[in-house]
Amino acid sequence: SIEQNIEIFVPKDDSVKINLITLKNLLPQKRKLKLTYYLKNVLDEDELKSNGFIDLSFDENNNCIVAKNIVNSEFSNYMYISSSEKINSYTGNKKEFFGDGGLSNPDGIKIEQFSGSNSLNCDGIIALNIEFEIDALEYKQIALILGAENSEIDCKNTAYKYSKVETCTRSLEQVAKFWSDFTNKMNINTPIDSINILSNGWIIYQALCCRILARTGYYQSGGAYGFRDQLQDTLGLKYIDPEILKNQIIIHSKHQFVEGDVEHWWHAETGKGIRTRISDDLLWLVYLTTEYINSTNDYSILDIETPYVQGKILQENEMERYDKYTHTEFEESIYKHCIKAIEKTLNFGKNGLPKIGTGDWNDGLSNVGSKGIGESIWLGFFLYNVLDRFIPVCEYKGDNELAQKYEEIKNKLKKSLNTNGWDGRWYKRAYTDDGDTLGSMENDECRIDSIAQSWSVISNAGDNDKKYISMESLENHLIDRENGIIKLLDPPFEKGKLEPGYIKAYMPGVRENGGQYTHAAIWVILAETMLGFGDKAVELYRMINPIEHSRTKDASKKYKVEPYVIPADIYGVGNMAGRGGWTWYTGSSSWYYKVGIEYILGLKIEKGYIRIKPCIPKEWEEYQIKYRWKKSIYNIKVKNPNKKNTGVEKVIVNGQEQENKIKLDEEEKIYNIEVIM
Repeated sequence: SIEQNIEIFVPKDDSVKINLITLKNLLPQKRKLKLTYYLKNVLDEDELKSNGFIDLSFDENNNCIVAKNIVNSEFSNYMYISSSEKINSYTGNKKEFFGDGGLSNPDGIKIEQFSGSNSLNCDGIIALNIEFEIDALEYKQIALILGAENSEIDCKNTAYKYSKVETCTRSLEQVAKFWSDFTNKMNINTPIDSINILSNGWIIYQALCCRILARTGYYQSGGAYGFRDQLQDTLGLKYIDPEILKNQIIIHSKHQFVEGDVEHWWHAETGKGIRTRISDDLLWLVYLTTEYINSTNDYSILDIETPYVQGKILQENEMERYDKYTHTEFEESIYKHCIKAIEKTLNFGKNGLPKIGTGDWNDGLSNVGSKGIGESIWLGFFLYNVLDRFIPVCEYKGDNELAQKYEEIKNKLKKSLNTNGWDGRWYKRAYTDDGDTLGSMENDECRIDSIAQSWSVISNAGDNDKKYISMESLENHLIDRENGIIKLLDPPFEKGKLEPGYIKAYMPGVRENGGQYTHAAIWVILAETMLGFGDKAVELYRMINPIEHSRTKDASKKYKVEPYVIPADIYGVGNMAGRGGWTWYTGSSSWYYKVGIEYILGLKIEKGYIRIKPCIPKEWEEYQIKYRWKKSIYNIKVKNPNKKNTGVEKVIVNGQEQENKIKLDEEEKIYNIEVIM
């Protein structure tokens, strides 16, 4: 007879998790209740390293329990728990809490008064209880507060701030408004409900909240910045706030080494990161810089100066080093950072293709080029695209000699890709140190790999006939409609002679090893739109939507993971085919949003102007986009009376026909736009 509700949220500007509990007494008499709060705190990389070394202190006046790891100085934060109700008692001893009862029925639920014991030198936890009364047929709100700060005094100060339920309620309203405003700047209405639901808020929330702010998820609680990953996370966010993209470029430029390579990932808290021989990370800095310029027309980013990191260069047989790297005293422009990244990548093998190192986009191919010989066809396409995007930047800066140099490299690379990279029906994936081929018809495993085919189209480097042939091969071999997935490669690595790296340690059909790696699956859809195949593109875009994997009880039992976030991967083989892998923590969310908005619905922002260039199914009669930019609102209705996939016949803005180029206006105006295909 107690109605219970809990709302959990993080305030916009404080490092605190609030549990706002509302209890209603449904009986006509006063009730006396006890509430118990239990958690296992870590304050380290894992609980084994910190167990027995977390010191607890209870400040009764401030109603606050503070925890600190006393042996690992890298984890310098203090953690605390507080409540809007008086903490009656607490314990830091797991044995005391569970007793003989175990997880399903711990003794701690029955204990009226905990001992107040510390977590030092024992299996540590924090458990507390509070006691309170609720009048007959009345309700009560209680706040439980869990936070982290840089000092003990800050812990107590923030705990005091949120000790009042009214403050928590007001903070919940503020954070709800923030997310509502942020995620509703773009609203779409298409004939497919699952696309509308996911695109109107969910994906943008995932990209910013999980990937940019938290940098952690249920399956990977790292908290690190990934160089390539967090840059790509801002691709979808550029429609909402291009400053997020700009800031990410600036942050990442500071983690490029003087020599041009970059930290594969790093922890902002400790300053430690990992230097590797992975070959594509550094190019994403250039890719995103050109993305920002092409969208905003703001070339001033090129002149922003940032330092490099410096440290010992990897030795001949050293594949990676985790270390604390320091910043240089001198700074250089983002433009020069980009040039250093490109120059570092201009390292070609005997087939005229860039060397793969210990992995390109696929980190699992860690052994393909570890001796410094192996080459990557995918990296060739990506480098071609980066050069193609950066040459106009060189020309803008008056660097015509450099532009000419990159143009010559680009043309030579295209020739190598379409000769040494071509396998007859599709593009190969890589050449190994030992001269073996990956992604070829001659292979028993990994005969065809998705990203070499999709990027032959995305980069525009594939010969025209070969692009169509390779994408047809991809559709025939890698699209599994029965399980609703697009595989990364097929067949998976298992017992063959090739030893490509740690990818082979995954079970066949899991993650990179022959499952759907959603990041790559979205690139397939992007390639289909660039070829003008609107029916195929939307069919596949809908197919990999997690809502479509959860429409029935049987489907959701098979899929098993959340239907409202993009998964990083879906298993692809055997009885686990169609089962979701890890969710939330994936750069796929931003790409899924970008491809849907920009390449399917066709809302392109180029040099500060909106252009509508759809690629949709022929049977779509119309769709709408409502876009809020600064203070202006753009109501866009696209009509398809001629049953086309692509092509725009007429654009009418506020009753006047004009060219397909509408300025992004910061003034408070409404633009009613009708697009006839």
